[in-house]
Amino acid sequence: MLKQFYKSRLLPGLIAWLAALYIRFVLKTSRMEIIGREILERYWASGQPFIVAFWHGQMLLMVYPWQTTRIMHMLISHNTDGEIIARAVSNFGIRAVRGSSDKNRKDKGGRAAIRTMLKIVKGGDCLGFTPDGPRGPRLRAKEGIAVVARLSGAPIVPVVAATSRRMIISGSWDGFVINLPFSRGVIYLGTPIHVARDADATAIEAARLSLETALNDLTAQACARVGCDPVPAATK
Repeated sequence: MLKQFYKSRLLPGLIAWLAALYIRFVLKTSRMEIIGREILERYWASGQPFIVAFWHGQMLLMVYPWQTTRIMHMLISHNTDGEIIARAVSNFGIRAVRGSSDKNRKDKGGRAAIRTMLKIVKGGDCLGFTPDGPRGPRLRAKEGIAVVARLSGAPIVPVVAATSRRMIISGSWDGFVINLPFSRGVIYLGTPIHVARDADATAIEAARLSLETALNDLTAQACARVGCDPVPAATK
């Protein structure tokens, strides 16, 4: 029976429920601030969809700034971890797009996921994107998000999170941060990045690098504000 439980969908559901409960506890007991929230409010007021970009290892607190009736869809991989994440964020009204952002990985649904994301943005909803996911390298952006931004015309808004108390999962490829209760926390939103519809490969690479730099610079600022050290980027 124990083996059947582990293989069933009950275990991911239980873990996801506990994860959502824990996130609420952290947010309830922590003193959080958002810097740059007016960027989101400006887009919400105008009804323009946008793409929220954040590092995979910081996703625990990314439900916090999304206090709105606007719908957000988050790109989440098809693996077991992705199933748990998808169920956990659904408790906060965030919907999952399952697949990979890599348009070349047909076996992982990369192109199908991109088509779905384009339909979502063109329909007026927003996207959540981890540009270093689902497998890294850590804190290194892939070009998929810039491609989606070019095809959809939606701006990319870089977002980072940090708390004064935290635990980093040892050995995790993304340096996953478990933010701890009773913390001082901050969410930083950066200047939106626009990718022209006629952007060529050079412009796509420039946008990718600009996003990567923005996320890492913002992370350094956020960590300095709450008194913690940034997780180092992968060297390869």
